[in-house]
Amino acid sequence: MVAAMSFDQAPPISVPLRFFLTAPLFGCAAGLLVALLGGDLLASRWSGPALAATHLLTLGFMLQAMVGATLQVLPVAIGANVWRPRATATITHVGLTAGTLLLVGGFLLELPLLFRIAAPLLVAALAVFILAVGRGLFGGPARGNTVTALRAAVPALAVTGTIGAALAVAFGWGNRWPLMLLTDLHAAWGLIGWGLLLLAGVSFLVVPMFQLTPPYRDWIGRQLPLGLAALLLAWSLAAAAGEPAAALRDALSVLLGFAAIVFAAETLRLQRLRRRKHIDATFLFWRTAMLALIAAVGLALFLVLAGEVPNRSLIEIAVGLALLAGFYVSVITGMCYKIVPFVTWLHLQGRMARPPNMNQFVAEASVIRQLRVHWAALAALAAGLLFPPSLMIGGLLFAVSCAWLELNLAGAARLYGRLSRAAAA
Repeated sequence: MVAAMSFDQAPPISVPLRFFLTAPLFGCAAGLLVALLGGDLLASRWSGPALAATHLLTLGFMLQAMVGATLQVLPVAIGANVWRPRATATITHVGLTAGTLLLVGGFLLELPLLFRIAAPLLVAALAVFILAVGRGLFGGPARGNTVTALRAAVPALAVTGTIGAALAVAFGWGNRWPLMLLTDLHAAWGLIGWGLLLLAGVSFLVVPMFQLTPPYRDWIGRQLPLGLAALLLAWSLAAAAGEPAAALRDALSVLLGFAAIVFAAETLRLQRLRRRKHIDATFLFWRTAMLALIAAVGLALFLVLAGEVPNRSLIEIAVGLALLAGFYVSVITGMCYKIVPFVTWLHLQGRMARPPNMNQFVAEASVIRQLRVHWAALAALAAGLLFPPSLMIGGLLFAVSCAWLELNLAGAARLYGRLSRAAAA
């Protein structure tokens, strides 16, 4: 079992909070880019603007929030201390932020120099994070399903970063790498190996805790992380083998998709069994995310099983939209609305006789309004696949939704600062 909560081992509040407050800003940038470019993004998922928007979400929104969550969860929930958390957070945050901006600029402006600067910044930031987190994660005695998932996710992040660095070298120096293969491997290891494994591991902890559900069934918690990692490794080898292993690669793709659907279905099942029947915005963000994950996997499996189909490129973009904006942005937003109030409440313990309730740090009415804007953005972006002018509306709504998230989280941080100063005085 995972060790009991170790509140006294929590890192300084600035460690996770800087990542949570930065992530929505990249989401705003992604939405504005979509609104500005509109139908140009539909030309190909390989185009510079499409890759820029993708990395604003993956490196900017997703990775920032996931790094912040990891730095908070490890010491508190698992008892695995992160080496020098302030220094690790500072180096990682600065490197990720600057590297992402440079990389996005490289895609938009097609300037090799920007890739040459971005690559070492991102590699250094990820290396510091992985080494600091790995030291506590693999060196401690903690056990449990969350630990297992994180121990699979962190090496997957290292693989993702290594392949991404190779791609950046190719763009920056013109090396003749097999770009299509490397891009597919980079996406698979980032979205499945790092993203899905990390979110599954955090879900094993936060869904029962914050949504008052039963725990995930033990066979899912034990077998899903290792099964996903093993399937992904086998899929990568089959993809690298090329046409002779195409049938095996497709079969493994189906199994990977099935594993993702099992996680989504189990989460939806637990939500139905929750003890607290009140439906709040966080509950709906998570439900939106799981339905979007099922839709993304369904479309992806259709492409695998159907072979050559008309408008294949458009369907590939729909998969990316459902996975990134529908699943990852939704679930991370819901996660932020629980973790940030929890962190601020936690750090007021011992400073105040009666700190505010966690629900008082972010107004539920404001979160509900942001959720509605998020839903409208997803609907407009989906419609934009068939009617490109609505992409501008979808992009603007997505930017507004992320800006709303930023304001809500910043409000919680401001309340913490005000109460902390008052308590100190």
